[in-house]
Amino acid sequence: MNKNKKLILGIVFDAIGCLSYFFPGIGELSDIVWAPVSGWLMTKMYKGKAGRVAGVVAFVEEIMPGLDFMPTFTLMWFYTYVFKKDKKG
Repeated sequence: MNKNKKLILGIVFDAIGCLSYFFPGIGELSDIVWAPVSGWLMTKMYKGKAGRVAGVVAFVEEIMPGLDFMPTFTLMWFYTYVFKKDKKG
Protein backbone atom coordinates (compact mmCIF):
# COMPACT_ATOMS: atom_id res chain seq x y z
CA MET A 1 0.00 0.00 0.00
CA ASN A 2 1.51 3.34 -0.97
CA LYS A 3 1.86 6.24 1.42
CA ASN A 4 -0.88 8.38 -0.16
CA LYS A 5 -3.42 5.57 0.17
CA LYS A 6 -2.36 5.09 3.80
CA LEU A 7 -2.90 8.78 4.48
CA ILE A 8 -6.39 8.77 2.95
CA LEU A 9 -7.36 5.58 4.79
CA GLY A 10 -5.90 6.98 8.01
CA ILE A 11 -8.00 10.13 7.75
CA VAL A 12 -11.10 8.02 7.08
CA PHE A 13 -10.35 5.76 10.06
CA ASP A 14 -9.75 8.78 12.31
CA ALA A 15 -13.10 10.20 11.18
CA ILE A 16 -14.81 6.90 11.99
CA GLY A 17 -13.26 7.05 15.46
CA CYS A 18 -14.71 10.53 15.97
CA LEU A 19 -18.24 9.48 15.02
CA SER A 20 -19.03 8.55 18.62
CA TYR A 21 -19.15 12.28 19.44
CA PHE A 22 -22.18 12.63 17.16
CA PHE A 23 -24.17 9.99 19.05
CA PRO A 24 -23.92 10.73 22.79
CA GLY A 25 -24.43 7.64 24.92
CA ILE A 26 -24.68 5.24 22.00
CA GLY A 27 -21.39 6.50 20.59
CA GLU A 28 -19.31 5.29 23.50
CA LEU A 29 -20.85 1.86 23.07
CA SER A 30 -19.68 1.84 19.46
CA ASP A 31 -16.14 2.42 20.70
CA ILE A 32 -16.20 -1.04 22.28
CA VAL A 33 -16.47 -2.44 18.76
CA TRP A 34 -14.26 0.11 17.01
CA ALA A 35 -11.33 -0.02 19.48
CA PRO A 36 -10.12 -3.54 18.62
CA VAL A 37 -10.85 -2.99 14.93
CA SER A 38 -8.77 0.21 14.86
CA GLY A 39 -5.91 -1.49 16.69
CA TRP A 40 -5.97 -4.38 14.22
CA LEU A 41 -6.14 -2.03 11.21
CA MET A 42 -3.16 -0.06 12.51
CA THR A 43 -1.05 -3.23 12.77
CA LYS A 44 -2.01 -4.19 9.22
CA MET A 45 -1.19 -0.75 7.82
CA TYR A 46 2.16 -0.38 9.63
CA LYS A 47 4.34 -3.44 10.07
CA GLY A 48 6.90 -4.24 12.74
CA LYS A 49 7.32 -2.93 16.24
CA ALA A 50 6.10 0.57 15.36
CA GLY A 51 2.87 -0.88 13.96
CA ARG A 52 2.28 -3.02 17.05
CA VAL A 53 2.88 -0.08 19.39
CA ALA A 54 0.61 2.12 17.26
CA GLY A 55 -2.04 -0.62 17.33
CA VAL A 56 -2.02 -0.63 21.13
CA VAL A 57 -2.15 3.18 21.19
CA ALA A 58 -5.08 3.18 18.74
CA PHE A 59 -6.93 0.61 20.84
CA VAL A 60 -6.40 2.53 24.10
CA GLU A 61 -7.29 5.86 22.47
CA GLU A 62 -10.60 4.46 21.24
CA ILE A 63 -11.56 2.47 24.34
CA MET A 64 -10.90 5.35 26.78
CA PRO A 65 -13.80 7.82 26.97
CA GLY A 66 -12.99 11.30 25.75
CA LEU A 67 -9.86 10.50 23.75
CA ASP A 68 -11.55 9.97 20.38
CA PHE A 69 -10.43 13.37 19.16
CA MET A 70 -6.84 12.16 18.71
CA PRO A 71 -6.06 11.45 15.02
CA THR A 72 -3.99 8.35 15.77
CA PHE A 73 -3.83 7.01 12.21
CA THR A 74 -2.84 10.39 10.79
CA LEU A 75 -0.22 10.90 13.49
CA MET A 76 1.26 7.47 12.70
CA TRP A 77 1.42 8.39 9.02
CA PHE A 78 3.34 11.57 9.88
CA TYR A 79 5.64 9.61 12.18
CA THR A 80 6.34 7.04 9.47
CA TYR A 81 6.71 9.28 6.43
CA VAL A 82 7.72 12.69 7.76
CA PHE A 83 9.50 12.44 11.11
CA LYS A 84 11.12 9.00 11.10
CA LYS A 85 14.69 8.94 9.83
CA ASP A 86 14.30 5.54 8.14
CA LYS A 87 11.97 6.39 5.23
CA LYS A 88 11.16 2.75 4.28
CA GLY A 89 7.80 2.62 6.24
